[in-house]
Amino acid sequence: MYVYSEYDQKIIEERVAQYRGQTERFLAGDLSEDEFLVLRLQNGLYVQRHAPMLRIAIPHGMFTAVQMRKMAELSRTYDKGYAHFTTRQNLQLNWPKLEQVPDILEELASVQMHAIQTSGNCIRNTTSDQYAGVAKDETVDPRPYCEIIRQWSTFHPEFALLGRKFKIAVSGSKQDRAAVQVHDVGLYLTHNSEGQLGFKVYVGGGLGRTPVVAPLVNEFVAEHDILSYLEAVLRVYNRNGRRDNKYKARIKILVRAMTPEVFAEKVNQEWAELKDGPMKLPQQEIDRVKACFQPPAYEQLDAQDSEFLEKLESDGSFKVWVNQNVADHKVNGYSIVNISLKDTSRAPGDVSAEDMEIIADLADKYSFSELRSTHTQNLVLADVKQNQLYELWQTLKTHQFATPNIGLLTDMICCPGGDFCALANAKSIPIAEQIQRRFDDLDTLHNIGELELNISGCMNACGHHHVGNIGVLGVDKKGSEFYQISIGGSSKEDAAIGKILGPSFDEDDVADVVEKIINVYVEQRTDGERFIDTCRRIGIDPFKERVYAKNN
Repeated sequence: MYVYSEYDQKIIEERVAQYRGQTERFLAGDLSEDEFLVLRLQNGLYVQRHAPMLRIAIPHGMFTAVQMRKMAELSRTYDKGYAHFTTRQNLQLNWPKLEQVPDILEELASVQMHAIQTSGNCIRNTTSDQYAGVAKDETVDPRPYCEIIRQWSTFHPEFALLGRKFKIAVSGSKQDRAAVQVHDVGLYLTHNSEGQLGFKVYVGGGLGRTPVVAPLVNEFVAEHDILSYLEAVLRVYNRNGRRDNKYKARIKILVRAMTPEVFAEKVNQEWAELKDGPMKLPQQEIDRVKACFQPPAYEQLDAQDSEFLEKLESDGSFKVWVNQNVADHKVNGYSIVNISLKDTSRAPGDVSAEDMEIIADLADKYSFSELRSTHTQNLVLADVKQNQLYELWQTLKTHQFATPNIGLLTDMICCPGGDFCALANAKSIPIAEQIQRRFDDLDTLHNIGELELNISGCMNACGHHHVGNIGVLGVDKKGSEFYQISIGGSSKEDAAIGKILGPSFDEDDVADVVEKIINVYVEQRTDGERFIDTCRRIGIDPFKERVYAKNN
């Protein structure tokens, strides 16, 4: 992973000192609330329902065991002993004191971490595939390009105060595990007919009040030109985007208003002035960053370990876990292990300080001291030897991290909701728990099969409910919490926005509604058909009829 240079470290430390001074001036009354708002947001600090919330950046989802232990220490010292992994692969502390945030940032800087541009109207953390560099279906490792984009976008003076937040995702695999097409800019690494490496560029995706799947605006941008093209996209947005109405200020609104074709034409006009200038990426710089993402010291192992195969056949519970939570690795004898943060006993994405330290120890022992966070709010050990899987599984099981539900109904995405967020219309975590407990039987879960359920507490869609196969949205009805259900969404390469079933439901009815939806699927599916496939084949009406039937 990327290691800070002396220059990187100095920048971060100077930012900490700068923000410490800004905080002191605010607390002394020398800065107003409005003046301090922009400053704190660009350092990752929100003011939530009950306390400030600090969002810590995890660039492209990669971090070390040392960094995990530091986050555990910070959560114990400055918070309530736990933290929350988000859909942008970041980590949130939900209870820090505003006056102590500079101390937290100083501690983060000591392990090459920060909270810069994790909030505010700027370019946010660039996200990617949690299996990057190790996935069998990978065409090109996206991590070096994510890092190049991070370095270009961090402190970019022209884009520090955009009309709204701006999110970029990059994928280099056949399967999209980064929700690329629902970002402001989505990049797929590809090769053109001459074998040249570059990107398919999608612009104008996003969720929130106006959910949109991004249109393709450029079939191929060469790798050396990607920064100048992104610069052109941002300039067109910055110059033409709405600033009079924050609900219409995202780039997706601009692309729709202009049409993708006109938008792409304006970008190309801007790009023509930038393409062959100093923003063209030199090969030397690409190679420098790529050198930070070299493979670890893999051993030469057999493709299938005999001891692993024996355990697989003799222990049924282990086999279920492997089939669901372990993915194929591109190197013989190694596997990718997903650590589920979706045990029924915990809120999705939450992890305690003690558990963070345990996971850090496991990374040291089994996966070259590295970890990955995922946009589905789980963790990954990317480089585990097959002959150590059984031992690792037993340890994970002891600490409730071995729930074999990755990609299943209870592996749900869920925002913090009304328990924490001042913007939320309704609670999310109790709904997640309600559904988790209703579908707590593993045999039932595995019979249902692959299914994404996403929960958001408001229209800002931090829980990505629009692109869940089943989406749950908290809404306010005359001061009461209700929940709107949608079905048929997808965040993958077949990205789609779900369709709303109809009127919303009381909190106590949500699990019942989900169960009725599942029952229709089980009754209607053909052999091997996933929920999303059945939903697309039969349409929304059979689900709607079952859910709203009076005597059902």
